[in-house]
Amino acid sequence: MLHRTLLRSATITLRNSKFQKLQNADNFLSSPKVFSRLSSHFTYVPDTVSPSEGETVRMNMFQAINNAMDIAMTSDPSAVIFGEDVAFGGVFRCTLNLQEKHGKDRVFNTPLCEQGIAGFAIGLAVSGSTAIAEIQFADYIFPAFDQLVNEAAKFRYRCGNQFDCGKMTIRSPCSAVGHGALYHSQSPEAYFAHTPGLKVVIPRSAVKAKGLLLSCIRSPDPCIFFEPKILYRTAVEMVPSKDYEHPIGKADILIEGDTVTLVGWGTQVHVLREVAQLAQDRLNVSCEVIDLVTIAPWDKETIYNSVKKTGRLVIAHEAPLTSGFGAEIAASVQKDCFLQLEAPVQRVAGHDTPFPHVFEPFYLPDKWRCLEAVRVAVEF
Repeated sequence: MLHRTLLRSATITLRNSKFQKLQNADNFLSSPKVFSRLSSHFTYVPDTVSPSEGETVRMNMFQAINNAMDIAMTSDPSAVIFGEDVAFGGVFRCTLNLQEKHGKDRVFNTPLCEQGIAGFAIGLAVSGSTAIAEIQFADYIFPAFDQLVNEAAKFRYRCGNQFDCGKMTIRSPCSAVGHGALYHSQSPEAYFAHTPGLKVVIPRSAVKAKGLLLSCIRSPDPCIFFEPKILYRTAVEMVPSKDYEHPIGKADILIEGDTVTLVGWGTQVHVLREVAQLAQDRLNVSCEVIDLVTIAPWDKETIYNSVKKTGRLVIAHEAPLTSGFGAEIAASVQKDCFLQLEAPVQRVAGHDTPFPHVFEPFYLPDKWRCLEAVRVAVEF
């Protein structure tokens, strides 16, 4: 009983302390949006497409992903979709109605065995089919780690390019969702970025999700396509209805600036958009916002050119700080852009703890932590 009382007291104290800081920063407690902010730590900014892209349809991200797979299945008779519960549409509805349209022999369920799903995908791809596999949550991709890292990534290399499992895509929902806690919130992209032979892609929007997924499905190399699950229904915009692809390995400059470069991917891009506006309004600082898009291979040229212009870099991601992919970017920038840097590279990330449940708002690299990193970089 004493332990519970002390824990409750400590929890209340921590919460009150955090809320007081936020009140001082933005009159947080007096805002009617206090609770909605805790349920969603960002404001989604939809992508826009040029009229030259032709007909568009209003879609959210899971519908855009569904549309991409439908197009892939229609244009490629060898394409097969499989995973846990995909036959009825999947837990996030990304494969909805695809079995009805393309048949039970092309869209089907698997046992709850991630290692088996990945191994089956490799075998299909090696045999000439296009394998589109779903791992239901990125948190459960680790049983498949050996198959992906030691088999899929090395298949072409070990046989001297005689064979490959290139037409293999692993889709998996990732990152924070507001209530996922330890086993439904992780961002494991850095584990796979360490492995030559794999491409790792994370979209920020419905438009990007469709184009990037089609690129992955048709890539000559195995791809891991992480989908920020909180964006499935939050990311709503007009998406081209045609078949199109977006390049893998090319970052997007979303907001141009000249004082600080802000780099993120997935959901974090939308946090950084808001940070750029806050920095302009409160610090009179111009920020350039870049969506990395592809973790492996990552677009060094775009990042380097921006940092050489601004002289400062802030990298933000939901994964823990230690050995997060931001560390790779920081090390590369400090090596190749050292003489242009005006301040040390700043990293804002999840903490080096398991992903919490009730303390998720304190764990995430929200706009206030990122804004503080911008201030530190400018005042260095």
